[in-house]
Amino acid sequence: MKKVLYPLLLLLISSVLFYCKTTRQPGTQPSAAEVEEALAPPDFSVSPVLSARESLRRMQVEEGFEVKLVASEPLVNTPVALTFDAQGRIWVVEMNGYMQDTLGAGEDIPNGKIVILDDTDHDGVADRRTVFLDSLVLPRAICLIENGLLVGEPTNLWYYEIVNDRPGKRVLVDPAYTEGGNVEHQPNGLLRALDNWIYNAKANKRYRKQGDRWLIERTHSRGQWGISQDDYGRLYYNNNSQNLLGDYFAPGFGATNRNQRGVAGYNEKVVGDNKVYPARPTPGVNRGYMKGTLDDSLRLRNFTAACGPLVYRGDLFPATYRSNVFVAEPSANLIKRNTLDENGYLVQGEQAYAGREFLASTDERFRPVSLYNGPDGALYVVDMYRGIIQHKTYLTPYLKEEIGRRNLTQPLSYGRIYKVVPKGKVPQAVTLPNAPTELVARLGHANGWVRDQAQQMLVDGKYPEAVPLLRQALKETENPLKVLHALWTLEGLSALRTDEVLALLQQPAWPLRMQALSALPSVLSAANHAQYTAALNQLLAQNDTLAAPYVAFLAYSLRSFDEKGADNLLQKLVAKYPNDRYVADAVISNLQDRESTFQNEVLASTPGSNQAFDRRLQQVITYIRNTLANRDPAVLTRAYPKGAAMFSSSCQMCHGADGNGVKALAPPLNKSEWVTGNKETLISVVLFGLTGPVEVGGHRYESPEINGDMPGIGYDKTLPNEDIAELLSFIRKSWQNNASPITKEEVATVRQKLAAREKAFTAEELKK
Repeated sequence: MKKVLYPLLLLLISSVLFYCKTTRQPGTQPSAAEVEEALAPPDFSVSPVLSARESLRRMQVEEGFEVKLVASEPLVNTPVALTFDAQGRIWVVEMNGYMQDTLGAGEDIPNGKIVILDDTDHDGVADRRTVFLDSLVLPRAICLIENGLLVGEPTNLWYYEIVNDRPGKRVLVDPAYTEGGNVEHQPNGLLRALDNWIYNAKANKRYRKQGDRWLIERTHSRGQWGISQDDYGRLYYNNNSQNLLGDYFAPGFGATNRNQRGVAGYNEKVVGDNKVYPARPTPGVNRGYMKGTLDDSLRLRNFTAACGPLVYRGDLFPATYRSNVFVAEPSANLIKRNTLDENGYLVQGEQAYAGREFLASTDERFRPVSLYNGPDGALYVVDMYRGIIQHKTYLTPYLKEEIGRRNLTQPLSYGRIYKVVPKGKVPQAVTLPNAPTELVARLGHANGWVRDQAQQMLVDGKYPEAVPLLRQALKETENPLKVLHALWTLEGLSALRTDEVLALLQQPAWPLRMQALSALPSVLSAANHAQYTAALNQLLAQNDTLAAPYVAFLAYSLRSFDEKGADNLLQKLVAKYPNDRYVADAVISNLQDRESTFQNEVLASTPGSNQAFDRRLQQVITYIRNTLANRDPAVLTRAYPKGAAMFSSSCQMCHGADGNGVKALAPPLNKSEWVTGNKETLISVVLFGLTGPVEVGGHRYESPEINGDMPGIGYDKTLPNEDIAELLSFIRKSWQNNASPITKEEVATVRQKLAAREKAFTAEELKK
């Protein structure tokens, strides 16, 4: 038997070596060393820099799919984001200055670029590079609109006119686009959404171009890196430890009451399972030394760098993949697939696989950071391809050692763009001409990217001849996706009529009613508000429970024309849905600075202290009272300027500007015994971080309510004790805290005492 098996084994090894080693000649036998190499397990203690072709061979992708290379170095360098133009060219953001070494040296060097990649021979691989912009400092996001390009370059948001693929006139859209935070926690995305507004992750602003003016409005703060939309324009995002978060309602509603810290239906946990399944050991993660971070095979257990979520809306994948959400995890070198299930306006999902991933690589430098739908229906992957992806602000000594052990500082001038396609299918990009007739036809295309692009081209082109065609498209209800894009295209052209919105409000299909409700604020006026008020009252009378939260949100816009009618709607909603938290929060979003008045008017007629509306309104009123008791931030900033700046860049994004914590990220600092109590404990936490559950104000915070892992800043030995002391003094005096300040000598004493410490504390340790 052995005599039979050995030749077969040798033949198999020979075949493997022939396909993997291009130097072997057909018919020759492998050497003993080559046989041993083929049978040996991979050596994950080393991390070689691989060519794009070699890295491709390290990828394990779902059966029935393959990964194709679109571009690699030297054509592209340190890519972090991209977008496609109407010709199918790829505009890429290159963040060349990010983490050149473990000290983050050179971050202020203007070496970032925006480049255009073109496939001139139409073979699916880019072959021409055009530099559109250079000399940028850490650029992070772009968006094509009209005849120009939005560019996010901290702290500014710029608009550049495009003249023959060269930058023309530059306009400053927002000087505070990335105010506060650091490179890991600043706005990004610039997603031009279905409703014609531009949204970002890690931001509470949205943007819109109106003639030569730029409109900036307040919206919900969402996510950390990357943002996507589904076919109905609802937004999806995440933070580094959460697989997928998202909105149940249209993005333009509910952010109108500044006293309301959160609105039900926004920032909802869409997929709660945060487990990951790397294809290789992943010791090179920031908290790899902590119990529970890695499993017995040294593989990451849960997301630690979730980013770049993408709702797949292409027409190339099988139908079962439609509206699936893919999430990148660069720390674990993988891309996850999630499936979604809708129940009315609620959306919940789960991981598509147990114990495996859609795509995973054994190449440690494969760093997928952003995902996109393409003009050809493929799923595009932006691979930053580098060893260091953790910013210096949070870089632990453990990870620095891992970086040094495998020389992960290199490479610094690499980067790849891939696309995932089904095997046996040849992707074909759709041509998008400027003819209005053809663009309107493409509003019903099966590929979501094509529909979006056609809508944007029609809005940007301002074609009057398209309006009659769009009105006709509104009647094609057998193709709901075409109807909703026609609706929003008319809205973008300021041509949407009252009768058209009212007709869609009567449609039996919820997605069409939802879009009509979402577009209603754009067409509401003194001339038609009575018609809309009657229509909204009719939806309530018909017990349209799906429309109820939207009716509450819309009362805010209606109030400008009819205060009594708007308040009457709100009172009806509270009476009809007293225990619906989505309706309750939608009602409260109307009530800024009149919460107590409304409480007195309404609660008398809807008694019951256990009702959701009563409880949620009281929470807002309590928050208002606490805010009035807060200390003046301007005075504190003058007293502790360095501390205020450090809080803004390192703490605010997780603990909130008001110190009351951020959902799914961090607990409150305001009135926290950890802040106002023992000085040495607070200094220790800020220096080296805190991991695991923590009790604040009698409430136990743990993952997933919070991240469960607060990074320290003391690993940076160059950070002055004086600056740390100012930060802590600022926090101990802010909001309703009134503790004594901390001196630089006190910080120095604790630093010296903990000089050998290299890991975060637990609450139990500190209590001892």
